[in-house]
Amino acid sequence: MKQASLFRPILAGAELLPRLLAIVGAAIGIALTIVVCAQFPLAHADVPMIVAPVGASAVLAFAVPSSPLAQPWSVVGGNVLSTIAGVTAAWLIPDPTMAAGAAVGGAILMMTLGRCLHPPGGAAALTAVIGSHGIHEMGYLFAFAPVGLNSIALVSLAMFFHRITGHSYPHQPVAPPKQVDEVREAAGFHLEDIDKALADMHESFDIAREDLDLLLSQAELHAMKRRASGVG
Repeated sequence: MKQASLFRPILAGAELLPRLLAIVGAAIGIALTIVVCAQFPLAHADVPMIVAPVGASAVLAFAVPSSPLAQPWSVVGGNVLSTIAGVTAAWLIPDPTMAAGAAVGGAILMMTLGRCLHPPGGAAALTAVIGSHGIHEMGYLFAFAPVGLNSIALVSLAMFFHRITGHSYPHQPVAPPKQVDEVREAAGFHLEDIDKALADMHESFDIAREDLDLLLSQAELHAMKRRASGVG
């Protein structure tokens, strides 16, 4: 099926069918997360059963399940550790403006140390600062229920959904290591070349190093075939 132009700018490699599956998966995932979490009464009636950052987590977990930012530990650890950073900032810094900034900065630090960088974690940290009175009263408990509970439920549902739709989650390399080595050798790439290129770019990319390795090697093989056939 030819890729619809509507989806072409969104993400490299994005196709219509996987995107439609992501829509269905996220809708079901969020709905069932609420159903599951509703079985566990919260410590404060003023706190929502599901927190807004989990909606952003669902986008990552269902739409880009191969992203390092969307892996189960990134979702659970990122949201929980970020919320802890937010609660800490709210307790230590009386000024809400300063506390909000410190919460998000602290969340990035916590996620970096925990190797679970997850963008919605910034929103979770901010929620702990600007949230309702009930959230403030719950303190660190808020990081585990509902935030942690929401995250675990969502990840579990995402794992089940991707399994029945034929995707790997947690993400596994798209080819066995031996095959990757063979493709890399045929293309003339070395892992050191990729590491040096990444260092030269001074940027972070939302793709696992192993997937990038195979992608570049495969692209080089196609280029070699094109040159051998005398095309362009």
